[in-house]
Amino acid sequence: RSGGIASQYDDSGSGPRPGPVFPVEPHPARPHGFARWGFPVRPHARPLLARSMSHDSPRTLPTPRRVVTHRPRGCGAGRGPARGAGRLAARGGFRRSARRTLGAMSELDTIDLTTLRGDSTTFGAYSDKVVLVVNVASRCGLAPQYEKLEELQKTYGERGFTVLGFPSNQFLQELGSSEAIDEYCSATWGVTFPMMEKIKVNGRNEHPLYTELKKAADADGKAGKVKWNFEKFVITPGGAVHRFRPTTEPDAPEIVSLIEASLPA
Repeated sequence: RSGGIASQYDDSGSGPRPGPVFPVEPHPARPHGFARWGFPVRPHARPLLARSMSHDSPRTLPTPRRVVTHRPRGCGAGRGPARGAGRLAARGGFRRSARRTLGAMSELDTIDLTTLRGDSTTFGAYSDKVVLVVNVASRCGLAPQYEKLEELQKTYGERGFTVLGFPSNQFLQELGSSEAIDEYCSATWGVTFPMMEKIKVNGRNEHPLYTELKKAADADGKAGKVKWNFEKFVITPGGAVHRFRPTTEPDAPEIVSLIEASLPA
């Protein structure tokens, strides 16, 4: 045939003979030039232009673009700071170190609260008191702690102390409506301390107050998620936050001594 390309057929026309594999453009789905079953793509698939196949002007297939890969975060220790470390430091440091300490009391003061009966207030309304914040649940096995929480309220309530109860169905043990929760607390335990509306204490929709409180660590140095119902946070008028896990009773010596030592003079 014309063009200086050897024919696939012999001179007698009796049948095909092995011939050169024509240069072809790589197919997007098969960039290595092989068909679906692994055989070389024949010239009729996607041949180059005739001028590109001539001996006088050979054409070089385009080189694939270089794939740029980024080093995974945490790799390459000892090779300098990770990508973006300088920019992060310039904006005030790394997030991990910035979340180790809880903000001052003035930051908590602006957090909005809604009582169980629908009244609006802020945490700042209790900034001059020692506050014990606790997430409660009516159907929890720790619900008898209500009685001891009420005893603390009666003992220290007139001296600058209050319990703030936050009903939560985070662990699927709280009643459905605010009316049912209010009736249960009043009729069963005689609760007189302020009760807030039902909230979430963990996760994407957690209450902003708990977002701040959970930065505080417990006696074992562990911060983070609330583990169960009746986890307690004691906030002093100076802004210090002390954390006690659910199994610590409200009248435990460490809680009572902290309250008495923090009461306003």
